[in-house]
Amino acid sequence: MRFDLLKVLLVDDNQHMRILLNEILRAIGVRHVFEAVDGVEALAVMRQTSIDVVITDLSMGPVDGLHLVQLLRRAPESPNPYTPVIMITGHSTERRVQEARDVGVNEFLAKPVTARAVVDRLTQLIENPRPFVRSSDYFGPDRRRRDNPRHKGPWRRADDARTTYVDVAEPKHTPRA
Repeated sequence: MRFDLLKVLLVDDNQHMRILLNEILRAIGVRHVFEAVDGVEALAVMRQTSIDVVITDLSMGPVDGLHLVQLLRRAPESPNPYTPVIMITGHSTERRVQEARDVGVNEFLAKPVTARAVVDRLTQLIENPRPFVRSSDYFGPDRRRRDNPRHKGPWRRADDARTTYVDVAEPKHTPRA
């Protein structure tokens, strides 16, 4: 993985957390790390520099991580609505994870943060990028993580009519003659 080519923007109002993340990123080879203390400053940095990945805290003011992602994904003046976003928070309740997913966050990372978790999320963004989806009330990465071939409910995806789902059973062992 060529982390040295990435330009990463850290957005957190806590200086200690920015220092920790900066050290983790530098240890894995990221050479271009930019910092912002809130969403307003983050958007200003993104207007000046082409950023590859945003790592943002959820809770900060005056513009928190959720509002930052909303502006990044939907505002007409957004510098790049397709920028991958990793949301970091100490409040990793199911409700918070769903809120982050619903505004267009790509990956979610619960505190305390480890170097392994940061590497895993960055690798996931790079090796398995999800397509972006636009609907009347959402723009962001496809929120579905996988297709379930055993799904028994109604097919509501636009591409379901063009897709055939095959139930793949375990291959049966055939004895040799």
